[in-house]
Parts: sequence; structure tokens; C-alpha cells
Amino acid sequence: MANNKHLTLDERILIQEALVKNNSFKSIARELEKDCTTISKEVRNHIMFKKSGCMGHGFNNCKNKIGCFFKNLCGNSDCKQKTCSNCSTCHIYCDNYEKQDCASLLKSPYVCNGCKKRNRCTLEKHIYSASYAHSEYEAIRSESRSGVAIPFEEIARLDSIISPLIIKGQSIHHICVNNADEIMFAEKSIYNYIDAGLFSARNIDLPRKVRLRPRKSRHNSFKVDRTCRIERTYEDFQTFISEQPDTPIVEIDSVEGIKGGKVLLTIHFVETQFMLAFLRDSNTSQSVINIFEKLYWELRPDIFMKLFPLCLGDNGSEFSNPKAIEFDKEGNRRTYVYYCDPSAPYQKGAAENNHELIRRVLPKGTSFNDLTQEKVDLMMNHINSYGRKKLCDLTPYEMLGTFHGIEVLEKLGAELISANDITLRPALLK
Repeated sequence: MANNKHLTLDERILIQEALVKNNSFKSIARELEKDCTTISKEVRNHIMFKKSGCMGHGFNNCKNKIGCFFKNLCGNSDCKQKTCSNCSTCHIYCDNYEKQDCASLLKSPYVCNGCKKRNRCTLEKHIYSASYAHSEYEAIRSESRSGVAIPFEEIARLDSIISPLIIKGQSIHHICVNNADEIMFAEKSIYNYIDAGLFSARNIDLPRKVRLRPRKSRHNSFKVDRTCRIERTYEDFQTFISEQPDTPIVEIDSVEGIKGGKVLLTIHFVETQFMLAFLRDSNTSQSVINIFEKLYWELRPDIFMKLFPLCLGDNGSEFSNPKAIEFDKEGNRRTYVYYCDPSAPYQKGAAENNHELIRRVLPKGTSFNDLTQEKVDLMMNHINSYGRKKLCDLTPYEMLGTFHGIEVLEKLGAELISANDITLRPALLK
């Protein structure tokens, strides 16, 4: 079966011709080497509605049109219709009007292309037209790629960082280089946002910008420096573990609410299944660095290095500055950072499985913007007090306390919730 998902005009013409012959969606799909649901969605998404009558009769979708003998309900003396049932506007004036829908349109093929009664039907017609469907598809595709795909909150955050520095006379390049972990956007994107008037700073505040001709468009997405993954691949991780098999593994990941809103950084201790979660205003590299820096000094360096000997993350841009996590400001190593292979979340499956418990409290699509760190801590206390079969029905809280002591639990702000008081529903945070 073909992997390409978009239909061409020729394929749509074939669909139109097949519908006239009353061919089924399955037979059309076999001919086009597509899934039958693809054909079904194509037809239903691009129906052209026509309010046309038939030979000698105008459009009329009233249930009571047969046997109706009302005349001149509109009061127009120039009306040439013998009865109002032949008029397409009678429903405006008639109190007995009841709308009639064709029952055949409620099931496959959902259109009138091959209907034998079409030439004598006065109801609304549902037509699949290849040219109409293709023009509508092209319009939708063009619209989806236009405009600025960035939430208002993210614009406001970037504006608060960039505009004050521009007013000071700094260039976009200088700002992006020295605030890369906070901005997380390409220079070209920043120029585009300023050009669109989304920031407080304007083109007039960029002395050189007003003198430059527009450049050809390029890909504007933030590009992670791939050199950060040299000697930190999943293969390197496996080598490290084979040489030091007793090293505890910590898996780090992000949990998103809505795009552009607040996000969670999750830190999962695989050995004990204990998980920490930290609320961040945006999914930037700097926000991750700040959390590890805070943990390093609040726990004390010796405890931190015992808890975090090795961190395994995915290829997200928030983990694109591994050296800032691995070394403190004095250049002392405090952990090792490795990356999973692209599109391989199963390589840190323990954290992914634990995210299911978070999603019980914060379902997908829930905004995190109204959350506070106190609410996140409460949620994690309930999750870490939840007994696990793999831990012989002990809790992650008890396991971490056994391995590292109560002092570490207190420093992490963890509290044990009694078994019968544990709530893993959205009501917990309400």
C-alpha cells in the first residue's frame, strides 16, 4: 500500500468517475492502492452542496411538497409558479414547512454522483467534484502553512528577553549567541517576528535591517548543535553501562501541556522508580540547566553525584547543552549525559511508563499554565507513594529512602501519603 498520504488531481478524477459507476470505497481504494478510510474521508471532507431541482421543478426540500396546493404565499403578483411547491423560497413563507433530508446520504457513498433518482429529485444534492475537491485541498494546505505558528505566551516571553537588548543597541546575532539557552529560536525567525510587528522592538530599532534587501526564505526552525551528542549516543551509553554495570540510571524527559505553555521536567530514578517533576515556564535548555544547578547545591555536591551518576535523555532541544549539566561552574564533573536514539522513546521506557501516572492527573491537552510547583509536588507525592508490583508492593518513596536515607527525601521535599488517601485523578489538583 502506498505511503504517500496526499491525493493528486488524477486520483480525485478517478474517484469521481468511480462514484458515478456506484463503485464501493473498497474497490476504489484497491485501484488507488490506498486505505478505504482515506477514500471515505476524502469524499466526506470535500462534498459540494447544490440546492438544485430537477426537470420542471425547482429546489424544494419540504416533506409536505407532494399534495401541497398553496399558491402565492409570498404575495408577489409577478410570480409565475402554479403552486408554491415548485418554488425554492416557499419555506420562508409557509408555516407547514418541514425540512426533508435524503436518508441515502447518511451512509456510503454519502454523495449523489451515482444516484439513479438524481434527475427527478428536488432535495439538496451532495456532489463529489474532483476539481472542487482539489482546489479546496490546495487552499487548506496553503492556509495551514501561512502565518506565524507560535503562541502568544511564547511571543511575550521572547519579547521580554529580546526587545530590551535591542533597545540597548545589541544585534540579533549577539543576542541569540549569548542567550541561546533562553531563546531557542533561529536568528531568521527572530527577524521575521520583528518584521511582523510581534515584538515591542521594531525594524527601525535595527540600524542595518532597514538598509538590507529581503533575503530568500530558509528553514526557520531552531537547529540543535549535533556536536553536543558526540560520544554521548545510546551506543556510548551502553558501552558505559557494560563497563560499570552497577551505575544507577536517571532518565530525564519533558511532559507538555499545551503548545507554548508551561512544561514539566521529569527526573526518573530507574532503580527505585522514584520520580521528580519541576514546572518550567517554557521548554528551554536554560530552564533545565537552572533546575540541575539548584538541585546540585540544595542536595550538596556529594549527594547529587551519588543520586545522579548518569542521565539519559531524548533528543529534545531542552537537553542541547549537556556540558552545563555535566559540569558545575568551576569545571568539576558532577554527572554524565547520554542521548537515546531518535524516535526511540522505549530506550527510556521506565520514565515513559511513569508518565502514565502523571497523565491520570493531568490528561493530554490539559494546560499547565495555572499549575504551581506546590501542586506539582503534591501530585508527585501521591505518585511516589503508590505501591508498585515490580517493587514487591513497596512504594518509590520507601525504596529511595532505603537506598539513600530519609535525609535525601527531606531535601527533595518528598512526603509519604497513606495508601488509602492516594488520589490519581484530576480532582487531586482541584
